[in-house]
Amino acid sequence: MSRNSSRLNSVFYAASYHPIQAGSIDGTDVLPHDNAVYRAHLCSSAGLYDPFGDPKAVGDPYCTLFVGRLSHFTSEDTLRKAMSKYGRVKNLRLVRHIVTGASRGYAFVEYETEREMRRAYKDAHHSFIDDSEIIVDYNRQQLMPGWIPRRLGGGLGGKKESGQLRFGGRERPFRAPLRPIPLDDLKRLGIPPPPEGRYMSRSEVPSPPRRGQGLLDKEEGSHRSSRNRDAHTHKKNSEEREDCVHGRSPEDVLDHSYYRGSEEEHRHDRRRHKDKEFSSRKSSMELEEKYHYRSSVEKEEAVRSSLDGEDRSHKRSSINDDERAKKRSKRSSSEREDHKERDSSDREERRHKSRSRDEREHSYKHDKHRERSHQREGERSISREYASNY
Repeated sequence: MSRNSSRLNSVFYAASYHPIQAGSIDGTDVLPHDNAVYRAHLCSSAGLYDPFGDPKAVGDPYCTLFVGRLSHFTSEDTLRKAMSKYGRVKNLRLVRHIVTGASRGYAFVEYETEREMRRAYKDAHHSFIDDSEIIVDYNRQQLMPGWIPRRLGGGLGGKKESGQLRFGGRERPFRAPLRPIPLDDLKRLGIPPPPEGRYMSRSEVPSPPRRGQGLLDKEEGSHRSSRNRDAHTHKKNSEEREDCVHGRSPEDVLDHSYYRGSEEEHRHDRRRHKDKEFSSRKSSMELEEKYHYRSSVEKEEAVRSSLDGEDRSHKRSSINDDERAKKRSKRSSSEREDHKERDSSDREERRHKSRSRDEREHSYKHDKHRERSHQREGERSISREYASNY
């Protein structure tokens, strides 16, 4: 438990590039987890990418820095002014789109000396240029063995939104593995295993490769070859002494030993070559079978999930249609009842109005009739009085 807890904050960085390892968070995966990693692995195994074939990549790679996440509005002058704080800039190349000429957001800066490059590598990382936080790394295209760029499915870093993170670089290092390491599978695929016992903390800055490392390797190789040569001459002298004791001539011994050694060497070379070809073919066939099986299973699951989703959506739509029809029927019945009630009230109001109007007209006629009858009675009484007087 304490060992796993101590490894939670431990990381390590990739010295060489392998596409399958770059797609793993702890550097122990043996299968590509997406199509881009599979494409990068095919390009790497077939040798389709030449890191030294870019005619624009000029200058000393040990004095060149990669500057990424630049603002698309940053110009060459602004970048030169910002990177000149750390040393004398010898050459600068801001990568632009081949058709539109717009900035692609990254550049390569070459300094006069390797010391100035290392200073910028250490101090310019996560600095700001035109309100954009930049990242700085060494020229992995020419200095990292097995490098595959991002456009072919490789690269390092990335964002979580893209879904294609690549680990092992300065921005996203490998985490110390908490599960058992499959050393046999890693060895079969040519993936370097995690450096157990030599992990780093996140606060430590990984140093870029130095120019003298290749010379030191050459010197060690020459010393190793000289030691092997001395051992071979010593063995040869002892065999000559034994042959002289047994009465064999030096010419016969030399011819026999030469032919026997050459035949054994050719036999061993052929066997090694066949074993290497067989292992590479077997690993590639196993990888392709696993990938195709995984892709077929994922496709079946996707089709099944899409069919289930369509069935659920069809059921949901039918239920929604039924609910809408019920609501419409309820609404139409309530509207009909309201309409009937309004019609009945309107008819009653019209009847009441017509009745009141008829009553008013009847009362008015009755009053007129009474007035006329009173006038006639008055006229008759006056005519009677007038006739009685005469």
